[in-house]
Amino acid sequence: MLTEKNLHQIKNHGLTAATVTHQLTIFKKGIPFTNIVEPAGVGSGIEKFSEKEQQHYASLFEKEKEKLEIVKFVPASGAATRMFKFLHQFLENFNPETDAIAVFLEKEENKNLNTFFSSIEKFAFSDLIIKQLETKYPDYQELSLEKKYYYFVQEMLEESGLNYSNTPKGLVPFHKYGANYITAFGEQLYEAAFYATSKARANLHFTVSAKHEEKFKKRFDEIKHSVENKTGVKYNISYSFQKKETDTIAATPENKAFIDENGNLIFRPSGHGALLENLNDVNADVIFIKNIDNVVSEKYIETVAFQKKVLAGKLLSLQQKTFNFVEKLSLENASENLLQEAADFISKELKLKNTPSNKEAILKILERPTRICGVVENTGAPGGGPFLIKNKNGNQSYQIVEMSQIDIKNPAQKSLVEKATHFNPVDLVCGVRNYKGEKFNLLEFSDPDSGFISEKSFQGKTIKALEMPGLWNGAMANWNTVFVEVPLCTFNPVKTVNDLLNDVHQPK
Repeated sequence: MLTEKNLHQIKNHGLTAATVTHQLTIFKKGIPFTNIVEPAGVGSGIEKFSEKEQQHYASLFEKEKEKLEIVKFVPASGAATRMFKFLHQFLENFNPETDAIAVFLEKEENKNLNTFFSSIEKFAFSDLIIKQLETKYPDYQELSLEKKYYYFVQEMLEESGLNYSNTPKGLVPFHKYGANYITAFGEQLYEAAFYATSKARANLHFTVSAKHEEKFKKRFDEIKHSVENKTGVKYNISYSFQKKETDTIAATPENKAFIDENGNLIFRPSGHGALLENLNDVNADVIFIKNIDNVVSEKYIETVAFQKKVLAGKLLSLQQKTFNFVEKLSLENASENLLQEAADFISKELKLKNTPSNKEAILKILERPTRICGVVENTGAPGGGPFLIKNKNGNQSYQIVEMSQIDIKNPAQKSLVEKATHFNPVDLVCGVRNYKGEKFNLLEFSDPDSGFISEKSFQGKTIKALEMPGLWNGAMANWNTVFVEVPLCTFNPVKTVNDLLNDVHQPK
């Protein structure tokens, strides 16, 4: 039973008692796993373009882009904490007064640490940290290696230093050019100039934590002049936060609302699927979506930009055909030939199974937002991938599916996962307007049944958390989706700080 206090809490959170009751029902009933039919592959759900085709699509986008409104949408709210996990363990487990660093680094479990320290000068933040340390400890260069390394990590992670552990990943120095460093945020701006521009303007939208918005604005003020001079592009930057009303109720293991020791309900952010609300507020002809940490150093920018143009050109080509069919079918008398052509288009180019033959059903499919998803060959990285799935109505479609949505305990489903050839790098180009130029309401094209339930901890107690359908999973389940293979060099996320040692993150 919810108390008056709880009901007041729910209202203040922008939710209703009915919404919370529905969420608790989901905890009780559970969320069914996604039913995979087969993994997508080249020729079966994934397109692979020849060099000639790539040039065609890139040229089409270049030709059309000055007439278009373009936005680059970058989810950027994550803190960098997980990047530094093994360094936090170093601070916990190493005593610079009594332990020998050489012996400590020889241990198998410390191989990441060994890599970090043996390449310490290659990190873009090294000079910043050492400069700080030499101010705090005038004799820093004369200290033992044990103390040097320990103080370096302390200065880097803790609040008394640069506090990278609690810094947004987008604001950690990623790359270094001469005496200057650039963050992932800065690289996203620079990269946008090469493809996400129209009339020499680049519009970027970052979803950030409210507490970090001023930090992003401050960094933009610091680099605006140099990046605009370097690219010849003017930047329009906007920010939004994950909306409070997208939070979900936490539940007990018995599927009741979790109440803390003060009698309060606990609400939790509902995963990146909540950003569908943010994306729905963006109105543009073409929206590029790319995670904040998937950037490269300048020497690879043109390769990455070319592939973005290819995907955007494919989107425009597909939309031109889709809009043409919708316009013709919207007339009263649609011939059988036209209906058959539209049905063939849905089957062959939109890759949808169970193609309908009547006008209303065909129009319903064509009048949807469209996304082109770049996918890369599977390298064993954790995360989702493209699969052909069957929904509860028996309809089959190609979707990006996260591993948490799949019943790995089912041998048949596990076998299909093991055969997967491609991975989702979150490389999307989206069209969210209809043939009249009106924006779709993206919330109408989500599959509310495709979230997942996870187990978390709160004040030492086990709780259950409900995550909304992921932004590029269930939140876009009813979009028209086309998968295109892109080169592996376009996928360079920084999951751990040592990833910054990879060639794509090092200067020329």
